[in-house]
Parts: sequence; C-alpha cells; structure tokens
Amino acid sequence: MTWWRAFAMVGLVLSTSAAHAQEGISYKLLATSKTSTMQKEMNEAAEQGYRFSAAMGGETAVGGSEVVVAMGRQGPPRGRYAYRLLATSKTSTMQKEMQQAADAGFRYRAQTVFNTAFGGREVVVILERDDDEPVLLEYKLLATSKTGTMQKELTDAGAIGFELVGVTVGTTALGGNEVVAITQRKKRD
Repeated sequence: MTWWRAFAMVGLVLSTSAAHAQEGISYKLLATSKTSTMQKEMNEAAEQGYRFSAAMGGETAVGGSEVVVAMGRQGPPRGRYAYRLLATSKTSTMQKEMQQAADAGFRYRAQTVFNTAFGGREVVVILERDDDEPVLLEYKLLATSKTGTMQKELTDAGAIGFELVGVTVGTTALGGNEVVAITQRKKRD
C-alpha cells in the first residue's frame, strides 16, 4: 500500500468516527453548593450548545450537600438556551421570582431540595429560556403540609387552566416540611 492510500484510509476512518461522534450525545456534569455558581456554570455550558437534562439535590461523596445538574449536547454546538436558578425557603418569594423570570421568557424545567451554601435547606427551581421558541407563562406555586389541602389546591388550579409541572417535599421558612407544587399556564392577556 502506498503512503497516500494509507493516508486516505486514515482520513476516511477519522471522518467516519467524527460523523458517528456527532450522532451521539455528549454530557457535562455540574455540581456545587451555591445556586449562583450553578447558574453561571449552566449558562457557560449553554453557550457551548449544552441543554439541561436532569437535576438532583443531595449529599455527594466529595462536595457534601450539592445540586448536581446534567447537561447534554447533540450535534454541533449552538447556544440558544439561557438558565436562571431560584432558591428560597419562602414560597411567596419563589412565586414572585418565578413570575418575574417567566415575564423575561423563562420556563420551568426542574426543582429539587438541598442545603444551599448560604440559605440552608431550600427549594431550588431551574428555569430555561429558549431563544428559538419564546413563550410567556404564568406560574402558581402551591405549598402546604397536608396532602388533602394540596389535592384541593391542585384541583382548583387545574380548573382555571394551570398544569402541574413539578412537586417536591421541602422545608420552608414558615411551614416546616411542606409539599411544594409548581403549576403553569400560558399567560393570558
């Protein structure tokens, strides 16, 4: 085999491998105890074309109490997403901050509970803005320590068009252990 044929074969193998690599999904795993750091790292990953996949708060072997976020990218890098993280132990504050974010084009993606570096045990909500598909939403946050009460509140919210998008059990500033449910609907004029 001549050198140019060997070179061509190597080039063919490399280009085929690159094509198959583009078909797969690459992941970026982020972990921190500070919501501000996580928001910054998620937005940096988004600029590289990654999109939120999953999140969980809890104890990691090395970092202690952290929020862990997985982000994935399929195909060529393309930054079209932006992220905002909200953390609070007061449900009224979360309701207000979620609506402000929604008014800026962000939508709910996930929620978890963990001990944040500065706030203690808090509910953390991850919001995403898709620059290619803007949508305006309104949010209704429900929190109660009684599941029977939550059933009634969810039924009432559903009757006026709110859809349940997430639920956690968290410790809030006023209510102790509470079921925290987040509902959304398209914003009405």
